[in-house]
Amino acid sequence: MSVFQTGARAAHHELTVEADLFKDSMRHLAGAVSVITVGRGSDRTGFTATSVSSLAIDPPSVIVSLNRDSSSWPVLQRHGSFCVNVLAHDQRHVADSFAGRGGRKGIERYQDGEWQELATGTLALKNALTVLDCELDDAIERHSHGILIGRVRAITLRQNAEPLLYWHCAYRHITSPVE
Repeated sequence: MSVFQTGARAAHHELTVEADLFKDSMRHLAGAVSVITVGRGSDRTGFTATSVSSLAIDPPSVIVSLNRDSSSWPVLQRHGSFCVNVLAHDQRHVADSFAGRGGRKGIERYQDGEWQELATGTLALKNALTVLDCELDDAIERHSHGILIGRVRAITLRQNAEPLLYWHCAYRHITSPVE
């Protein structure tokens, strides 16, 4: 349910922002790089995302944004689960593969990593910074994307590793704490 009323939405709709300006603005947000895996068996695919966020502790849940034109959208709908693999600084090659670099699609994207099957049937990247095995609780369709709400069913952590970050169109990693 939306807190906006129909009239309020119409008033907001009249305001426009140039797409390029919006993209440039969003590049100022540093984000952890995650690979979202979906599907089972030969019906597997996935995507690279920086749009992952915690939603709630009770029940443990996360939000992921997915373009509905993505090949992952119908696979997610068929299987109803996904895995958030938050990448460590040494896993850039996995991010590139799941971003489709080199033309990889579907199950080919899994070639550059070691994987293990989780309770939901999705695959988890061994040695990811953290892994969240999720059942799809809801998918809210807005504009070009689906807002996925995942109920976390299992978690694994990798100790003593730094995250892979994305900022201003490039991968980054933390080099020292800010004082």
